[in-house]
Amino acid sequence: MNLIQRDRASLWHPYAPASGTLPLWEVEDADGVTLRLRDEAGRSHEVLDAMSSWWSVIHGYRNPILDAAAKRQLGRFSHVMFGGLTHEPAVELAERLVALAPSAADRPRLERVFLADSGSVSVEVALKLAVQFQTASGFPHRQRFLSVRGGYHGDTFAAMGVCDPVDGMHSAFPGLLAANVFAARPPAAGSPPEEIAQWQSHVEDLAAERTNELAAIIVEPVLQGAGGMFIYAAECLHILRDIADRHGTLLILDEIATGFGRTGELFAVQHAGVVPDIMCVGKALTGGYLTLAAMLCTGAVAARVSSGDAGALLHGPTFMGNPLACSVANASLGILDGGAWRTDVARIGSGLAARLESALALDAVNEVRTIGAVGVIELGTEVDVAAVTRAAVGHGVWVRPFRNLVYAMPPYVSTIEEIRRMADGMVAAVAEVHGP
Repeated sequence: MNLIQRDRASLWHPYAPASGTLPLWEVEDADGVTLRLRDEAGRSHEVLDAMSSWWSVIHGYRNPILDAAAKRQLGRFSHVMFGGLTHEPAVELAERLVALAPSAADRPRLERVFLADSGSVSVEVALKLAVQFQTASGFPHRQRFLSVRGGYHGDTFAAMGVCDPVDGMHSAFPGLLAANVFAARPPAAGSPPEEIAQWQSHVEDLAAERTNELAAIIVEPVLQGAGGMFIYAAECLHILRDIADRHGTLLILDEIATGFGRTGELFAVQHAGVVPDIMCVGKALTGGYLTLAAMLCTGAVAARVSSGDAGALLHGPTFMGNPLACSVANASLGILDGGAWRTDVARIGSGLAARLESALALDAVNEVRTIGAVGVIELGTEVDVAAVTRAAVGHGVWVRPFRNLVYAMPPYVSTIEEIRRMADGMVAAVAEVHGP
């Protein structure tokens, strides 16, 4: 049996049946923006990774700076428990994240960092923190969350409970998920003021009605990721910040997909100039090398929870603060410190906007939208995922469509020519499968 046949005999892939009917390619090598693949028939393909391996490999594969950081840490120690011990990579990472976090003169700073295994886990920690904060503040009944339709926050149970309850990927578990409160999806970017005002009134009414139950508001800022790659008006974050303040709830922002430059600002919330009480980051934190995420909160939130009856934030992953992951994360943030990412993201964004526009000539396409280094082709029907993936590989591009979307989030090191090839390949694959 070849490797793909062996895989089909024992492995289970994400969002896929165990039967292994979906197409599969073996990765033989990865360098820069390029993946070298082998298909089931043994044929080789070189493709440009338009996905950054689910939005994480922002500096490209085999990045020499990240490689060197990993090797240095391996020469010292790769892991120690974080209970009762500390180490330089974790302390440095916390200091870097605090220094980079969004801030404003009139708001408390995000200054306390909890390191987690993955993005979903960081959301779990944030939700726990919000409930513990309310309990320590004398409101133990405040254990629900206000979110919006179209949101996605991860696949673990508490995180699933704040994802879209109808159109999300978790509607199969209704009896197991917390009954949270959901407002309508925020108005799209560029919506008229009256539409934003109507949405504001709707959310204010919901918050007022459920004030005594709500621990926090949680949303992805500006760009909803796996819930539909939807770009909404930044003004909505000001509205949510104001509602949270008036009703005594915390504001949690999920920057796992949007953080570290993807939308054109270091953090997407900076499009609005809002500062949350709690923020989650992940995905690109290590440049895609190792799984690591973080939850940041204000000193006031941390102090209130620490002074509560529990006396601690009740969470502690085995691999919390993994030194190897923290070392690579520090190297990744060091690359971002140089500021070149702004030029890179602008280059990618302009390239995607220019080349994806041709998709609008296809009858199957409803809309093309871009923000930062994100480009989306929205179809009027469900994407034939298997067929479009195969077609894109044939055109030298790796994409992973979902629902009615074919999209790109390329590595920041992509050249303008590589972006053109990615975008052209995406349009050609859609045309090939879904018609002219």
